[in-house]
Amino acid sequence: MENKYRLLLAEDDKALRDITALFFSKNGFDVDTAVDGDEACALVDKNRYDTIILDIMMPGKDGKEVCTHIRKKYDVPVIFLTALGEETDIVDGYEVGADEYVTKPYSTKLLLVKVNALIKRYHGLLIRNGRIIIDEIEIEPARRSVTVNNKRVVMPPKEYKLLMYFIDNKNIVLSRNMILDAVWGVDYEGYDRTVDTHVKKLRAALGEAGCHIKTVVGVGYIWKNYSP
Repeated sequence: MENKYRLLLAEDDKALRDITALFFSKNGFDVDTAVDGDEACALVDKNRYDTIILDIMMPGKDGKEVCTHIRKKYDVPVIFLTALGEETDIVDGYEVGADEYVTKPYSTKLLLVKVNALIKRYHGLLIRNGRIIIDEIEIEPARRSVTVNNKRVVMPPKEYKLLMYFIDNKNIVLSRNMILDAVWGVDYEGYDRTVDTHVKKLRAALGEAGCHIKTVVGVGYIWKNYSP
């Protein structure tokens, strides 16, 4: 399989590090590994990565310190690995610039899905200092804040998640069922027209920028930027 992307995995647990690195290698990634935060920082300064996965608790510099180091110099997707229930670490992680987090023990398949989504987002959008910029819209994932034409927009959790799903899949026709599975979860048993209600709310929240969301009659919706 062709290796398209380069990934850095910083994890001090050897067994977990080896299993995860092998999985990503088999799925087409060039993988570098680091056993502690200091080695991770050295590798980041030496190489260009498409994604970086950091364990929060590591010898030397911890994951949050490494992420701070990264954000001072580079715009690259960062995912934190954290023990289940460490809410403070998760919040702190977002504040220092992490894009996503996965709790341990984790599914390598789920981690792969999150990595691919972040790469897609970073490669398809303008990213500056951890902020996503799409025409007149600016999103700061670390704080889940959205501004339109430099004005802060109040975005309820479901509408925010819907917005991010559209952005991650711009120029792709998304059926209502696809949106339900991604935003509400595969176990959701409500009506697919729920999507229409929340799309209407999202458009209203975005104001004039709501025109990015186009209705595809009989199917669902598509997000279109002003330029490709």
